[in-house]
Amino acid sequence: MTHSHSNIQELIVALELEPHVEGGYYRRTFQSDHGAMVETGRGQRYSMTSIYYLLTEDSPIGYFHLNQSDIVHYYHVGDAIQYSLIFPDGTLKTVVMGSNVIADECLQLHVPGGIWKASQLRDGSTGYGLISEAVSPGFDFADMEMGRRQKLTEQFPQHSVLVEKLTQG
Repeated sequence: MTHSHSNIQELIVALELEPHVEGGYYRRTFQSDHGAMVETGRGQRYSMTSIYYLLTEDSPIGYFHLNQSDIVHYYHVGDAIQYSLIFPDGTLKTVVMGSNVIADECLQLHVPGGIWKASQLRDGSTGYGLISEAVSPGFDFADMEMGRRQKLTEQFPQHSVLVEKLTQG
């Protein structure tokens, strides 16, 4: 399925998305304003936040990053998105989010806090992939670390080719 650049731009405008530091586009759609804040070792956080997250042909990679909170991803529409997860012990897990559940694509993906995560439109994708994320305790940029190529390559030398591809520097 091909999507024109103008249609993708219309989607970005319609959903009021902005560029994300990790790649792709996002907008916070919810934060639990009406409940008590959650105390974490890093300060007070909303009990939950949620975002739209979009990868496009112009920004097809969500670069390796680590969040302290648990995140549940929900696939919506577009091309399948491949997630690469590196666990603290070096285990690599690859998961594809998409609508073809018969082909083992998943509609939901849970990524525990403390796991290095990157996402990318699958090879051959020609448009976009749209998901949502629910984060608990709520997302705060202070709880996110962007992956640095040298650090991740030293920590996980067995994944150096993947790290090279899915880090910004």
